[in-house]
Amino acid sequence: MLFYRSIVTVTLLVVSMTGYAQDFVYQPTNPAFGGNYLNYGWMLSSAKSQNDFKDEAESDRSRFESDPLQDFEESLNRQILGQITRNLFNSQFGEEGLQEGQYEMGNYQIDVTPTGEGTQITILDTGTGGETTVSVPYF
Repeated sequence: MLFYRSIVTVTLLVVSMTGYAQDFVYQPTNPAFGGNYLNYGWMLSSAKSQNDFKDEAESDRSRFESDPLQDFEESLNRQILGQITRNLFNSQFGEEGLQEGQYEMGNYQIDVTPTGEGTQITILDTGTGGETTVSVPYF
């Protein structure tokens, strides 16, 4: 009797434990193989961050294309033009900067008008007829 009782108890335990089991479903991560399409960005950024391969031909090409003397000349020209621009700006607009009004500098006609949101600067190239408008908001 004890033998039958233990067999029934073990059988009931086994049957009750299988009721909690579920099917195993495999879902790949890679969207190319049927995974979720939202994983694409994460997988691409992860792959790019791990890629340490450097194209030697490209690095050699960029190293030999720049001429240090030419780079120096371009840098010097940018600095000189920047200084001339600052001097022209200060002489035209004064120490206080832009004031409301209309200004002419070479082929450019500059209109400075205050608006409710800030200052609007309209630059008109009288030679070509091109026009640019810049809005500077109040802070």
